[in-house]
Amino acid sequence: MSDGRLPRHHRRWLGWTIGTLVVLLLVAIGWVAVRGIGATNELQAVAENTSELKTAVAARDLDGAELVADRIAGHAAEAADLTSDPIWRGFEFVPFLGPNFSAVREIAEIAETVSADALTPVLDAAEGLDPADLGFTGTTIDLAPFADAAAPLGRADETLSDALIRARAIDAGATLPPLEDAVGEVRDAVEEAATLVGTLHGAAVLLPSMLGADGPRSYVVAMQNNAEVRSSGGIIGAMALITADNGTIRIVHNASTSDFPRREVPLETSETTVSLFDDQPGLYMQNLTSIPEFTEAGPLIAERWTQRFGGSVDGVIAVDTVVAQHLIAATGPVSFGPFTADADNVLSILMSEIYSAIPDSETQDAVFAEASSALLAAALSSGEPQALLGALSQSSDEGRVRIWSAHEDEQTRLASTALGGALPTDDDDATWVGVLFNDTTGGKMDYYADAAFAVATGVCAGEKITRFQVTWTNNAPADAATALPEYVTAPGWYGVPAGETRTLVAVYGPQGATPVRIDRDGTEEQVQTAVIEGRTVLQHSVQLAPGESTTITVDFTGDGAGDRLTEVAHTPLIRTPEVTRESIDCGS
Repeated sequence: MSDGRLPRHHRRWLGWTIGTLVVLLLVAIGWVAVRGIGATNELQAVAENTSELKTAVAARDLDGAELVADRIAGHAAEAADLTSDPIWRGFEFVPFLGPNFSAVREIAEIAETVSADALTPVLDAAEGLDPADLGFTGTTIDLAPFADAAAPLGRADETLSDALIRARAIDAGATLPPLEDAVGEVRDAVEEAATLVGTLHGAAVLLPSMLGADGPRSYVVAMQNNAEVRSSGGIIGAMALITADNGTIRIVHNASTSDFPRREVPLETSETTVSLFDDQPGLYMQNLTSIPEFTEAGPLIAERWTQRFGGSVDGVIAVDTVVAQHLIAATGPVSFGPFTADADNVLSILMSEIYSAIPDSETQDAVFAEASSALLAAALSSGEPQALLGALSQSSDEGRVRIWSAHEDEQTRLASTALGGALPTDDDDATWVGVLFNDTTGGKMDYYADAAFAVATGVCAGEKITRFQVTWTNNAPADAATALPEYVTAPGWYGVPAGETRTLVAVYGPQGATPVRIDRDGTEEQVQTAVIEGRTVLQHSVQLAPGESTTITVDFTGDGAGDRLTEVAHTPLIRTPEVTRESIDCGS
């Protein structure tokens, strides 16, 4: 009679089978562990060599850059090979550990694609587009190198844009720390390269025609003062008309907003603009940069210019005061009025000291116009074109340069880039939240203003949520009411006591999302509402004494909410705000 036990030979067979499986599993684990360490090292080498490649290209060591590019290609190919075998792919289905293997394989594939399809065209473009030899002669730029670089940069731009979408889709946070670092380093390198090459490609395509390769052009340049903040940077102050003819650029007319009196009948603006700012942008030239999107503001600035001075213009370029700092770092010190400005003191001069040194507003306007002319002249005659291009690239990356073109084909391309000044569009690449700041104090107190942002995403009670917090601070000195000039504090001119600030803070969420919680410092209050391209906009009026801060919190649900790839867009400020990211805390 059977005692229920397997026969001895069956037990031996079962033991042998289990033992074999255990050995195979241990071998497989050892196999992927060794290959994982190797792949991680190769990816870190890709990131390290990418930094070296950037340095070599910037130094115009193209032979050295080619050698570094070959090393990058080798490391990327090896990382892809180490993570592509069937055993590795099998481990991608293991619970908990699987995302680690998927993330490393995917980032390795991206690195291999970029090294194979993007580096060569970038180096080809770099060989022909030497910033140290762009043909700067006085105020003339040789446009031919830009036209020649357009095709190879276009190929690289396409590859990098696709790679960036794939890289951002990888959840590095789901991986173990050593792998997270490697994935993050490569992703950061891809993002930096995609941004730079995309900007260069746009410039290579647009610059020849916009600088008069096909006939003379004229542009209104609007200088924005961040000390009185507006949606796109600051209130318009000094202005100029420049012409471009086959690369030769000239300043032909200077003006200020005092040349543009209040209109009797406002210009027609969008429903969104009226909802947020009434008729103010349509009545005053200086308030046109309150309009959230430069695609709307640009043509209105052009319209007001031509109404005042006649003729026609081919576009509008708006820059803020911080651009002056970047330019002076490239050109060297510039003198205007009683001042000599360098990169360390130019912001203090243009946004603070000038009001103490020159109390008369008309004289201030004259000095601002002189400063604008001096900066433009210094930039156009710069003997350091490489440094100048770097300054302009940095300004563009920070959202401090906005361009509108009256030519439809150019405007279509501009509108799809940061230079176009439109609010960002949510897509597979990222979901966006943002904030616009507009001063209603009437002075220049935003020289002392600072912002900080926090974004949290997650799921609460089964519902995806994006929480966006905006903190706004008046860091003016405690004695601002008496220590600062009246032109800065605007004491009571628009109902705000001296030293205090009043700001419209407009928060917007993902496209299609719905706000379900709106508070300021934990208390609900009335807000203005509007809609921009499917985004709900909630605008608070915030008044702060020196040293005071306030925090606005908005929770969004619905379309786009809860996306971990949530980015923050904001009005360019004097000091770049800190952005913190975290998971949602459902109890707060």
